[in-house]
Amino acid sequence: MCGIAGLIHRGKSSNVGSELQGMLQALKHRGEDSTGYALYGDTDGKNFIMRFKVGENVGEGSSSIVEDISVYDGRKKIVDQYLSEMGAKIIKEERVLPYSLRYEIEYDTKDLLEFSQKIESIPGVEILSMGKSLEVIKDLGNAKMVCDRYDLDKVVGTHAIGHARMATESGVDIKSAHPFWGYPFSDVSVVHNGQLTNYWNNRRMLENKGMRFMSECDSELIAVYIAQKMREGASLEEGMKASLTGLDGVFTYFVATKDSLGMAKDTMAAKPLVLYESDDLVAMGSEEIAIRSVLPQEIDTYDPFDGEVKVWQI
Repeated sequence: MCGIAGLIHRGKSSNVGSELQGMLQALKHRGEDSTGYALYGDTDGKNFIMRFKVGENVGEGSSSIVEDISVYDGRKKIVDQYLSEMGAKIIKEERVLPYSLRYEIEYDTKDLLEFSQKIESIPGVEILSMGKSLEVIKDLGNAKMVCDRYDLDKVVGTHAIGHARMATESGVDIKSAHPFWGYPFSDVSVVHNGQLTNYWNNRRMLENKGMRFMSECDSELIAVYIAQKMREGASLEEGMKASLTGLDGVFTYFVATKDSLGMAKDTMAAKPLVLYESDDLVAMGSEEIAIRSVLPQEIDTYDPFDGEVKVWQI
């Protein structure tokens, strides 16, 4: 089932954290196993923002969280050591939860592949996002629970995408939750509703090219597929159009970069999508109720066609 939502403000910033929370909470009946946010905030663009986890949410307040803190501390210490070895300087550090951290990093690189491989060689560590405006935050529970846990309702930015998940084919854990970072491409994220039937063939092909997968969730394939196309020189729109034939199954997905938001529907158009567009705002979701959470007034919406790809710029 699952629900996806996204919005982009063109030419201005807004409280995208609060807006996306409202959209996703309106879709909670489509899944409350986990919720994820990809927020594109107002930053100076100088430093990388790295959101990463050193463990899983195993139940807030349980003894297992307390028992694991020393393990989390050990993994964090190795992350800090590796960053230093690679010449990355931690400008700001925030430990949001025992297993969830946010670093602002001064690092001079155009390719994050080697960087990511080094950090994720530490068992139990996963980079959720890397970018100069993107921050991926995802955890167990519905949209309000995750928003409150990470204090997201104050985030100001230009655009955002999110996902309310009902786990059907992979585990109820953070690594299987959406959005997925377009590893190792800076500032790319993806959310997806549907099912891919050629997941393993594509995954093996991309792994042979040096790409990595952190879960067995088929949706992660879209993020890695798009990122690989862009690494080969394709534009975002070209990569998305290629996915219509490169990926089999039924799917509607959103993909965002630091300055754009896109949507794609497969040629069967089996998965729902409702879209609103004006000169300064685009909002879309699995159901119109998501859009109504931010635009309660009378508006005109429409359903995109089968096999349609659209991209908007900020």
